[in-house]
Amino acid sequence: MKLNWKFKKFEKLKPQELYDILNLRNKVFVVEQNCVYLDTDNKDQGSYHLCGWDDEILVAYARIIPPGIAFPEASIGRVVTDPSYRKNGLGKELMDVAIEKTLGQFTVSTIKIGAQTYLLNFYTSLGFTQSGPGYLEDGIPHVEMVLIK
Repeated sequence: MKLNWKFKKFEKLKPQELYDILNLRNKVFVVEQNCVYLDTDNKDQGSYHLCGWDDEILVAYARIIPPGIAFPEASIGRVVTDPSYRKNGLGKELMDVAIEKTLGQFTVSTIKIGAQTYLLNFYTSLGFTQSGPGYLEDGIPHVEMVLIK
């Protein structure tokens, strides 16, 4: 499958793109993971948004956060793939593109993430290492990880 990747600052998103982003995030983080939390956290406006489109369907997304907003380092968050598109390497492709965009956009050498603990092996396979103790965020176990290039 060949996705059309778009990388945009918040104010460049079209209303339908923003709707599709929020819809996918809620589909997975709220409904699938059964986690009641406020997804709109005022970090979207200062961030870049990486979207993977299969024709008109948003199937992969990550929020690229500048240094100083979520962490002192640049960050990648809200990493999500549509459940019907999983198990075909799309998550790795999404993260590979997200890492490339983050390093290039901010000319940094370190990326910090707050990873859901069950994905620790996935992020480790991409070169991230655990950088702090585990913690609960919205009732879901997480761990901070860094990638140094």
